[in-house]
Amino acid sequence: MRNSIFIVMIAVLAGVVTIISQSGATYSQTDHKDSLADNFTPHKIVEKRSLVEKLYKEIGLEDKLQYDAFEKAMVGYEQLNPKNKNIISIIDFTLPSTEKRLYVIDIKNKKLLYHTIVSHGRNSGEKYATSFSNRHGSHQSSLGFYITENTYQGGNGYSLVLNGLEKGINDQAKPRAVVIHGADYCSEAVIKSTGRLGRSYGCPALPRELAKPIINTIKNGTMLFIYAQDQDYMAQSKILKQSQSLLAQHIDDADSSSFTY
Repeated sequence: MRNSIFIVMIAVLAGVVTIISQSGATYSQTDHKDSLADNFTPHKIVEKRSLVEKLYKEIGLEDKLQYDAFEKAMVGYEQLNPKNKNIISIIDFTLPSTEKRLYVIDIKNKKLLYHTIVSHGRNSGEKYATSFSNRHGSHQSSLGFYITENTYQGGNGYSLVLNGLEKGINDQAKPRAVVIHGADYCSEAVIKSTGRLGRSYGCPALPRELAKPIINTIKNGTMLFIYAQDQDYMAQSKILKQSQSLLAQHIDDADSSSFTY
């Protein structure tokens, strides 16, 4: 009799343990699913895109800078996490040199600080910059993401060192002495007389009167993005490709119809 009671008690205890284990597993799975839901990347991507669109409008860029350039700049801004996060600069080489295509933006205070003309490399094109290179002696502009460094007085006066961050695309900027500086050939007077700006050896050259204030605004660790609708660059840029591949991966795992760009 005692043996029978003992066996029954063992069976009951085993059943209780099984129920508790199953409940714990179910709770664990539910908790894990909740955690995944809280960190579901497509929602976060959509949320970030909404914030970028909002920022774009709040700064007042809608009739000045095309959205694609701004969005790609913000992709790099988030990934690179520059030392000075308050200021970013964008050069839009889809525009002709006769138009204002440099934008210095105060992200913190949501203001466009400077909007001016900027020269491209002499072998990148005439009125439009259409060819780009990272090679020494190419006298072409280089696209992509940069971080600004120190200033110095050189042959072109007050100048700003640029550190190209994309290997094979613009990482030779410093050895090539591609810097921001002022130039007489970057002026409205030159545009009126020749129909385009003068061109550099690859440097983003500025009007003389704006070079110093702009350089002092963007020096020491701000991000610069030089943009063009260039398929080679888009295919090679790891900064942009990483963001695009992550987006594609996560949207494939979800109902893409529920997300808006």
